[in-house]
Amino acid sequence: MTADLAYVVAGASLLLAIVLPDLLNRWAISAPMVLVGVGMLIGLTPLPDGLPLDPQDNRAVIEHTTELVVIVALMGVGLAIDRPLEVRSWRSWRQWSPTWRLLAIGMPLTIAAVAILGWAAGLPPAVALLLGAALAPTDPVLASDVQVAGPQTGGHEVDESDELRFTLTSEAGLNDGLAFPFVYAAILLATEGAVSNWALEWVGFYLVAKVTIGVLAGVVVGKVLAYVAFRSSNRALRVAERGESLLALAALVASYGVGEVLGGYGFLSVFVCAISFRSAERSHDYHAAMHEVAERLERMLTLFVLLILGIALTRGLLDALDWRGVAIGLALILVVRPAAGILALAPWPTRGKGTVPLTRPERWTVAFFGVRGIGSIYYLAYAAGEDQTLAQDWLWSTVAFTVVASVLIHGILATPVMARIDSDRR
Repeated sequence: MTADLAYVVAGASLLLAIVLPDLLNRWAISAPMVLVGVGMLIGLTPLPDGLPLDPQDNRAVIEHTTELVVIVALMGVGLAIDRPLEVRSWRSWRQWSPTWRLLAIGMPLTIAAVAILGWAAGLPPAVALLLGAALAPTDPVLASDVQVAGPQTGGHEVDESDELRFTLTSEAGLNDGLAFPFVYAAILLATEGAVSNWALEWVGFYLVAKVTIGVLAGVVVGKVLAYVAFRSSNRALRVAERGESLLALAALVASYGVGEVLGGYGFLSVFVCAISFRSAERSHDYHAAMHEVAERLERMLTLFVLLILGIALTRGLLDALDWRGVAIGLALILVVRPAAGILALAPWPTRGKGTVPLTRPERWTVAFFGVRGIGSIYYLAYAAGEDQTLAQDWLWSTVAFTVVASVLIHGILATPVMARIDSDRR
């Protein structure tokens, strides 16, 4: 019965993924909002009795499902970015300046602020740190309304003017992997005790080595696949010539697998692989075809997960939620993330040399639209499998509430705010 219900839910998600974007195009309502709402209504009926909704009993299923959704989204996001990142070009690095600031300043500030709020609310230090780490990264899955639309190919010039969408897209692509060291810090704090017992290991291995391995694995896999697809001497291997866009799936699976097997962060490997692949034959239409495959799969998986999340909300997922979880979730969305983003993007007092290519309204918009989503659920599920003290029902309820609140608040505001920004730019 459970398998049959899963097919019903998957079919409904696929149908909605096809029709919702066009139906909601002119309204300030996003597809994720609708799917969560539909799921909540379904949860009030006796239909989903056989679905695996309890996160404590189905942690592994939740972990691997959300893991798949995130890596598919990361491949799509990486392929969508037109702006190159050339390692030996300082100018290229400076063009990504807002992204580096949000990652190096904004994300640690967010993690620290949420952890402090959790600790002040009575949570053990490890649990508070996990809450901050899980909720810190913005989500490439649910932020499509404020991200770049897709790769510009066929000889089109790259639009360098839309710094806002580029910043939000590149940040979401990178911070899912870069939040992992802090999740591991929470795990080590819960399992190893005092920070002095594991601080050097964390810095050397979890923060530096695993990030480096993940990035290098993504670069190598992306370069190899790009060479095969575009320049192989064997015509059968030059899949770009015949437009075989399923290479996008092979690339995301291969890069994630290689990154994880080598001991790096697979999320970083997938995004960097997509960026690396995108750098080859940048104007080729094949990139758009690959992006379309990743985007369609991402949309189906995302709406499936959101529908299940909506069902779970009215089937007990929020039973452990209290005022602390509500306060922390809303504080993150309305205060912590905006404040951290504004501080990260603020001009430096160096006679203009530290400015970012964003207007003041754009900086405020980037700071506000830190969408929380599927990645937060994955990190919580992963950590819960490492230590039982990190598997509290309260954490599941708080993260679920924060994700749904983000879907609602950001979903309502995305269309009018982005329309206003676009109008001002014109």
